[in-house]
Amino acid sequence: MTASVARLTPVDDREARSQQRIVVELGRLARPFNQDADPIHVTGSAIVVGPRGVLLHRHKRLGMWLQPGGHLEPGEAPWEAAWREAQEETGLRLRWPPLPDVAVAPAAAPALVHVDVHDGGRGHTHLDLRYLLIGSDADPAPPPGESPEARWCGWDEAAGMADEALAPALVIARTEWDVLP
Repeated sequence: MTASVARLTPVDDREARSQQRIVVELGRLARPFNQDADPIHVTGSAIVVGPRGVLLHRHKRLGMWLQPGGHLEPGEAPWEAAWREAQEETGLRLRWPPLPDVAVAPAAAPALVHVDVHDGGRGHTHLDLRYLLIGSDADPAPPPGESPEARWCGWDEAAGMADEALAPALVIARTEWDVLP
């Protein structure tokens, strides 16, 4: 995990600082994937792209337009959490590029596209690992209990809605989307 974070080429100073912090914390934390083991822990999120742009949802607690993602379940890898959370929060079936539609997250780590360290609220710090996922042009249909506001946004619109931590990841995702087969 540390190697995949260290291999990233940061797109800005914030990501460079996040990358350095994540590498240090992964070396320090005994159980970095367990949210109950330490207030500083790894989360997984997904930058979901598709023919209609990028998928964002208004976080039900924070009220901000963000990428889907969240905490890891016991035994889950960050990319598995990103894939699971994105599907749970949007109601969409998603796939990994360039993999075909799959019923489970891949066993081998897919490409990590962005990292960010941010306040997770409630005294927690999230070491967020972000992965690219592909969606169809279907409308999101979040189930009860999830944020009811989720929608496809055009790239420029999404950039205008995104917080400072997400905006650089959108640039990366758009570049990746433009070169996908």
